[in-house]
Amino acid sequence: MKRLIPIVVLTIVLLLVALAWLVIQTGRGQDDYSNEPGIDSGARIEIEGLRQQIEALRGQIEALQNQVQQLGSAPQAMPQMNDQPFVKEGPNTILDAYAQVVLIANRREVNKGIVVGGPSFLESFLGRPREVLSDDCEPMTNPKLKDLLVLADVGPIKVNMLQPAVDSLNRVFEKVRATDPDLYERINTAGALCVRQIRGTVGRTSTHSFGLAVDLNIDGHLDTLGDGKTQLGLTILADFFNEEGWVWGAGFTREDSMHFEISRQMLEQWRLEGKI
Repeated sequence: MKRLIPIVVLTIVLLLVALAWLVIQTGRGQDDYSNEPGIDSGARIEIEGLRQQIEALRGQIEALQNQVQQLGSAPQAMPQMNDQPFVKEGPNTILDAYAQVVLIANRREVNKGIVVGGPSFLESFLGRPREVLSDDCEPMTNPKLKDLLVLADVGPIKVNMLQPAVDSLNRVFEKVRATDPDLYERINTAGALCVRQIRGTVGRTSTHSFGLAVDLNIDGHLDTLGDGKTQLGLTILADFFNEEGWVWGAGFTREDSMHFEISRQMLEQWRLEGKI
């Protein structure tokens, strides 16, 4: 069994080489979104497929290492992966692939470099959006925040959020539309503004309460909370949001991959720019 570990490691290395090559090819022409043609959707899906295979092989290595340590007198069979890595079957499957449920690769590192604001920071920084919170969505009463609140069509969806967040979301979706129009057409939302307390708490404000978060999905299919998986299209979207300074809920302790929210760094930048 010890001999299997180097083989799996070598496979990961080869997949990483292939992934790096695809990233380079896909990244060409992205510097100017207005002049360059859309990036091949198949290439983006292929990249995500390779990431899935790498994640599955990492799991195999961990399982093999555990079995090597626990080997007794009887030999044990090589562990089987319950979650199959993404497989691209052909060009006709590209559109359907965006809604496919896959493992979230390297989940704890998806927000590296940006920080979530959190209820305490948001309240001290912006004020409480509503004095009394319940488990139900209720109107915002903070006058300063209400003045910044707008209902707008943003790309393929409609949201009710603070104006700077709407502007930022517009930039994200414009880049998605220019580089991956197939994905752009599949984006749907499960809501944005919802002034309420975090489920299971008393008085702790949700980020949605401030008009700074949005829940997205592909084709209207809601993600299962906390299962460590998501739709492939959301993993692609996450890269665009990260560039714009949004935190992805896939990295939360309890995974929530539909959720995207403005980071603390962006809020502080907006304050310096006089936007909030």
